[in-house]
Parts: sequence; C-alpha cells; structure tokens
Amino acid sequence: MTSNYLNSVRKQFEYYKMLGEKTFAQLPDEKLFWQYNENSNSVATIVKHLWGNMLSRWTEFLTTDGEKDWRDRDAEFYNDIESKHELLEKWDEGWERCLNAIKSLKEGDLQKEIFIRNQAHTVTEAINRQLAHYSYHVGQIVYIGKMVCDNAWVSLSIPRGNSSKYNAEKFSRPKHKEHFTDEYLRAKRN
Repeated sequence: MTSNYLNSVRKQFEYYKMLGEKTFAQLPDEKLFWQYNENSNSVATIVKHLWGNMLSRWTEFLTTDGEKDWRDRDAEFYNDIESKHELLEKWDEGWERCLNAIKSLKEGDLQKEIFIRNQAHTVTEAINRQLAHYSYHVGQIVYIGKMVCDNAWVSLSIPRGNSSKYNAEKFSRPKHKEHFTDEYLRAKRN
C-alpha cells in the first residue's frame, strides 16, 4: 500500500504541474503578469511563491525544517520575474526539487517525523500538506488563465456540455484499473 501511495502522490504532483503548463501555453506572455487588481496575484507571482515554497520544503526534506532560514516568503509576493523564460525556469526548478524528493523516498520514510515551521508532521502528512497547497495555487493559475483567455480558453478537463459524451465513451469500454492521473496525463501530453 505504501509504495502505491508514493507512486500515486507523485502522479498527482505531476498532474498539477501539467495543468499549470497547459495554462501557460494558452496565455500570451504579457498576460502572465496580469493582475485583476493590486491586491491579487499574477500568474508570475504565484509561480514565484510556489518556487520559493518548493525549494524551502523539499531541500533536505528529511533532515531540516521545511521553512529554511534563507527563504524570504514575503519577497515571493513581489513580482520581479521579467520574462516567460524566467518564469518557466523557476517553475521547473521548484517542481524538479519536489519530484526528486518524492522519488527518493522509501516506504520506511513515510512515518518519520519532520518539521515545518517547528511543527511536527509525519512525512505522509507533510506530503499531503504540500499537495493541497500546490493544487490550491495551480487552481488559481488556471482560473486566471480562464479569465484572461475568455472565450478562447481551451478546457483542461471535460468541456462544458460534453459530460454525457465523455461518460458514454468511458462506459463503452470494459472496467479497468487505470488510475485517473495515468490516463489523464497520457491524453493531455499528446
């Protein structure tokens, strides 16, 4: 069961990474920096925050507190990213750190105790905390993408009005044990 958890959670992280990338691909470069108002975050700001969080949480994941003393969280909300290229570098660096840390874990690590801001978590709890945090922010990125693209937005899931068609196709096949994210990632990469 435990190795299934690690495999499943890795796929979930990869799924949210892919959703962000599919959103970036639909946005004109300048819209990555668009803010609804001065109190809201742009896609670039959210990426910078995710990058800072990922580097802090996943560096020396099993041996040091997840809130590193070198992290400047407040600065993550001041956008100084200047290009899509720089945004994608930070995005890739953060996700690489996260996914490499997950891949390095063994079954016996999951019940180990680690700390985030001096608060104890099992490794499983810490992973779940980060998965929820990242999906929350990727959801914000997707929502901004939908607002910016308006009618040109291409759905990243079942498009509106197509649920019956989608379900009919799914139920026309024999039952199988493929995990949702396996199928979804494969279809969306094509």
